[in-house]
This record gives sequence, structure tokens and C-alpha cells, in this order.
Amino acid sequence: MCSPLKVALLRCLFFPAVLSLPLGLAQSSTTVPTAPTPNGMVSVPGAVSTDVASNLTQLRAMIDRGRSDDALKQLDALAAKQPVAAGVNRLRGLALYSENDFTDADVALASALNQDPHDQESTQLRGLTLFRMGRPADAIPLLESASSWTSQTKIDPNYVLALCYLDTNQYDKARGAFATQYGFPGDSAPAYLLAARMLLRRDYLPVAQQFATKALELDPQLPLAHSLLGEVALAGEHLDVAVAEFEKERVRNPLDGSIYDRLGDAYSRAGEYTKAQQSLQRALLLEPNSTGPYILLGKVLLKRQDPASALMYLERAEKMDSSNYITHSLLGQAYRSLGRGDDASRETEISHKIQAASEPKLETLH
Repeated sequence: MCSPLKVALLRCLFFPAVLSLPLGLAQSSTTVPTAPTPNGMVSVPGAVSTDVASNLTQLRAMIDRGRSDDALKQLDALAAKQPVAAGVNRLRGLALYSENDFTDADVALASALNQDPHDQESTQLRGLTLFRMGRPADAIPLLESASSWTSQTKIDPNYVLALCYLDTNQYDKARGAFATQYGFPGDSAPAYLLAARMLLRRDYLPVAQQFATKALELDPQLPLAHSLLGEVALAGEHLDVAVAEFEKERVRNPLDGSIYDRLGDAYSRAGEYTKAQQSLQRALLLEPNSTGPYILLGKVLLKRQDPASALMYLERAEKMDSSNYITHSLLGQAYRSLGRGDDASRETEISHKIQAASEPKLETLH
């Protein structure tokens, strides 16, 4: 069974606005000079004895199991002994990172790299730490020097590197890093389209449109290119352009339910509720397990003054996903239109609670 931290890591790979701890990255070997002692024995500064090495293995296992605070107590004690054994500062950085103490993690990892500049794990983790600290420009050199996979790598460093490039407005380099992650040639149509999608997520709409257009120039038949251009137009409230692009994608992919969902959204925003309803019902037939079309249909039917029908779709959406505050808000409107005041108040209150719980909160910086 996966540990909680490893589950968090898997989530990171699918929801990129939040990066998780890359547990278990490859442990690098440390080469240190040797010197004779007065009794003729060889001294190895920073060398790890068998007992210390075994202890570090146990401490890493503790971090993996979510006991970083307990591991830190022992690691701090080891770090206080001079010379500091190889691997101690690396693990301290790992533990501190898992505690979201990025400032101290950066100090520990910098010390680890002073001991061994070739420590790939510390290099990758310090790059990620600096990114989490909002210092992408400082993270880039580290991630560039440790951007290759090893047998123990848990998160592709090219992904974080690409995000750093985006945050420093180096869009072509970001495209290259994303392409490397997916194995695309950097100047290929898929590379441009992939970068356009990531740019859209960051709301870099003009550059996203530019890259998606370039993708179509390179390959006019590239799937999802028109869909992405439609999303860019929809985000910019250019509704006529959005509808036109989604219609082009619909012709190429007539059985893609998400296209009808996006068309329904565009038509709804444009006030064309009949066309919106038609598109969304088509989306439901193709994607019956997606809540999006149900919610949008409920909204459209409320606009069409049909709260009874809207209620049917919204109640279905709530059963599929009870944690969406928009669903509860629309349910409140539907109940209110049907004269069910108590139900309306209940749903409105639930909507407010869910929305309040999901709002970002200020955290204490270490």
C-alpha cells in the first residue's frame, strides 16, 4: 500500500498547480579525500560508518512514512557532529521539504551540495525547493544540471524546469522542456500544442494562441488544435471565435463528448440557450459520467425558465459529485424558483461552506 506522501506525489503528477515531495530520489555517492592520521590509519572526512549508514536508511524510511518531524530530531543531532556525515544534510533537506519548511530545506541542501557538488538528488530537490520558494530563476541552473531521469527518479525534473521557464517568460525553452518530458521533437506540432495547453493553464493567452496556431501550421490535421484555440478564445470571451473553433474540432472528432460540452458552454455564454441545450445533451450521451454537462444543462435550463428540468440534471450532478459549490448554488436557485424555500436555503448554505473551505489560506512561512 502506498504511503500518504507517495499518494500526494501521484496527485502532483495529475494536478500541477501543487508539487509533492519527490521521495526516494537516487542517493548519490560521495567522493571525499583521504588523509593519514598520526597512528597511520586512513581518515575519511565525512565518511559514513556502517552504523550511521544503517541509521540514515531507517531515517529515510521514517520520512517516507510521513514521520519527518521525528526523523528531523535525529538528523539535527547528527548534523551537530563534526564532520557531518555524508547524506545527513541531504536527508535533512528532504525532511524539511516534507514539512514545507523551504527556507531551512534550502540551507540544508546547499550544505549537502557543498559536501558533494555531484549529488544529483540534492541538486534536483534544491531546484524544486527554490521553485516552491518563488525563485524560479535561481532554480533553473540546478534543474538544468539534473534534468535527466535515473532509475530512482520519482518526478520528471523537466516538468518543474518547464514551469520555471514559464515563470521567467522563456516560452521557447519551456516548450523544449515539455517536449523532452513527452519525448516530442522540440520544434514539432505536438510540442507547440502541448506548450500551448500549459500556457493556457497559466492564463498566458496570447502566447498560448500563438503556439496553438503554429501547431496547426506545422500539421493542419493535428487533433485537438482547434479545440485548444477555442478554449483560448473562450477564456478571452471571444465567443464567436470560440464557437467557430469548436465547430471545426467537432467536424474532425464528431464523437468527442468534450467538444460538445465546450460548444454548450460557448453558446450558453453567448445567450444562445437552445443551441447550448442541444450541444450539452449530445455531450451527455457521449460522456454520461462527466458532471460538467449536467451542471451546464441545469444552468441553461434555469436561464430558459425551466427549473423543474434543471433540478433533474442538477440533482444528478450532486449525486455524482457533492463537493462542487456551483452545483449547490444552482440547486438553491432551482428550489427557490419551485417555491421550496427550506431546500433552497440549505443548498445555498452548503455552497457557501464549500466555497469558503476551498479558498486559499495564508500559511506561516518558516
